[in-house]
Amino acid sequence: MTESKPVTMEQIAALAGVSTITVSRALRDSPSVTPATRERIKTLAEAAGYRFNHHARNLRLRRSHMVAVMLEMQPDTDRPMTDAYPLQLLGGITQELTSRGYSVLLSALQSPGQGMAASADGVILLGQGANGSAVKSAAAMGLPLVVWGAEHGRGDAVVVGGDNAHGGASAAERLLALGRRELLFLGDVRHAEIRDRQQGFLKALKKAGAKAHTLTPAAFTFGAGFTAVQSHLANLGRGAKVPDGLFAASDLLAMGAVRAFTDAGLAVPEQVSVIGYDDSPAAQSFAPPLTSVRQDWHHGGVLLARKVLDLIAGQGAASEIMPTELVVRAT
Repeated sequence: MTESKPVTMEQIAALAGVSTITVSRALRDSPSVTPATRERIKTLAEAAGYRFNHHARNLRLRRSHMVAVMLEMQPDTDRPMTDAYPLQLLGGITQELTSRGYSVLLSALQSPGQGMAASADGVILLGQGANGSAVKSAAAMGLPLVVWGAEHGRGDAVVVGGDNAHGGASAAERLLALGRRELLFLGDVRHAEIRDRQQGFLKALKKAGAKAHTLTPAAFTFGAGFTAVQSHLANLGRGAKVPDGLFAASDLLAMGAVRAFTDAGLAVPEQVSVIGYDDSPAAQSFAPPLTSVRQDWHHGGVLLARKVLDLIAGQGAASEIMPTELVVRAT
């Protein structure tokens, strides 16, 4: 007789109608899951013959005093990791964790169930990925998880992020105040943060009776911004109105857009106004200096660290959205 395969945590999650991380938390008696839900999941697990790994749980209780920080972004020469994102976030995270006696394990998000990350006490994920794919991968580890991003793409994870909708709205208000009406949004809306920026932008435009066309580059680089805008300008039909304003989901995209506009003979900011997002050092030194939406990366990193430590300690932690502000410069 063939021995039946052991029941998995994913199967219990499907039976209970919850996420895998909720099952993991329930089986670990985490206070982030309500008592009624914990009891229901445990009953389903027992009935299905799920065997909880008590040895692994005992190892977890001893703790490694290490937090894994995983980067969703992949290394790219056109989008260096020396930028404010992720360096300033990492600075806040490291400051808070080391002051509390924890070490930091930094890695790209690849195989989260393998390697040293599996022995960490908790995980901080920087970036949610397209359609929340990175959150799903990190949650499968079954560890306390806090994510940098947007609330609507968080799954069951605690999220820290900037007020992306407000940032988008402030960009719209600025472009409208400058008299711009032929507008573009530039960003990959498969990512929850970018989607929120787009929706805040479009909602504010709608209130004023204006609209915008969305361009969706598949990267967050200078080259991707340049190519997307260059292609759009090249494909404008006869009699179509030339864009006079653009809001980009990142500073690198915005700078690529500026280059595409100037190569096409459209002066920035005389003929086209451009707004970026992140208020990176590159935006400040760009020619012309880029108007951009600022968020406090360092404080965001501190909050990420504090919340993951609360979860590790068995305390509750809530998502937190930080304010953003528009920094007006030359574009």
